[in-house]
Amino acid sequence: MKRKIPHFKNLEDELRFWDTHSITDYLEELKEVNDLFLLSPALIHKIKERATKKLVSIRLANWEIEKTKEIAKIKKAPYQKLMREWIDRGIRQEVKSST
Repeated sequence: MKRKIPHFKNLEDELRFWDTHSITDYLEELKEVNDLFLLSPALIHKIKERATKKLVSIRLANWEIEKTKEIAKIKKAPYQKLMREWIDRGIRQEVKSST
C-alpha cells in the first residue's frame, strides 16, 4: 500500500513524525529536485545515527505500552523514542555495574 506523507502544522510535528517513521516507506511520494542544498552537521549526524539502528520486535503487556504512552504524553515525546532511551539507560547501567 502506498503511504502518503502527511501535512504538518509545524516543524516540531514533522520532526516528531520522522523520528518514528522511515523515509523508505514514502519513496513513491518524493519528487526529484535539482537544487543544491546543504545539510547541517546535526542533521548529518542524525541521519548517520538512524542508519545504524536495527528494527527489533518485542512483546509487551498492554499495560506497559499504555503506561509508556501516558508518560510520553506528559513528556511530549514519542513513546517509542522514550522506550529506546530507557533501554539505552538500562544497558549503560548494566555495563557500568558489571565492570
